[in-house]
Amino acid sequence: MYFDYTALAKYLPFFLPAAWMTIKVTTMGILLGMGLGLGTAFLRISEKPVFYLPARAYIYLIRGTPLLLQLLFIYFGLRSVAGFDALTSATLALGIHNGAYIAEIFRGAIVSVSGGQMEAARSLGMSYRRAMVRIVLPQAFKRAIPALGNQFIIALKDSSLASTITINELLLKSQQLASSNFMMMEMLTIAALFYLLYTAIFSKTFSFIESRLDVDGVQA
Repeated sequence: MYFDYTALAKYLPFFLPAAWMTIKVTTMGILLGMGLGLGTAFLRISEKPVFYLPARAYIYLIRGTPLLLQLLFIYFGLRSVAGFDALTSATLALGIHNGAYIAEIFRGAIVSVSGGQMEAARSLGMSYRRAMVRIVLPQAFKRAIPALGNQFIIALKDSSLASTITINELLLKSQQLASSNFMMMEMLTIAALFYLLYTAIFSKTFSFIESRLDVDGVQA
């Protein structure tokens, strides 16, 4: 099979809007997922059933069903009820999906911090909330950095599923161009190069954050 390498440079500019859309969907999904994840983690570690049972149900439901199913459910189900467009549906689906995994990341990081530190803070007169914010969470966040980095990269690749609801991201763009120029492998290669570039940037960014926060020292 002939592979036209010159097509890579020729068609790469056509991918730039789609590359931006991929970053846009990924970023919004991650930000929503971070908020949902942190809030769910607090509910998950609560000793009151009224808080931790809904959190456990949410995590079980989301982690037990495919992201594609969740995406289609939100797009076709809520679009008729709430009038969501494709971008809003994709953001919600990615955010809710990431939130379940990020919740478990934060929960594991929080419970890994020695309980003695909370007891010491409370003995100094700190409220539970203040001790959590000033003592426990900073350490938990550092411990969560490696897992969060992996989850962010997964979220980036999961954004390709947004093509199924007509979001013009990298994968859909490659298919659209290939349908007109009949260069499927070349167009998929360009999309793959963008994903590899984004993954490298994410990996380097989190490696830098880990080194700055001395994550290995905290986990030791």
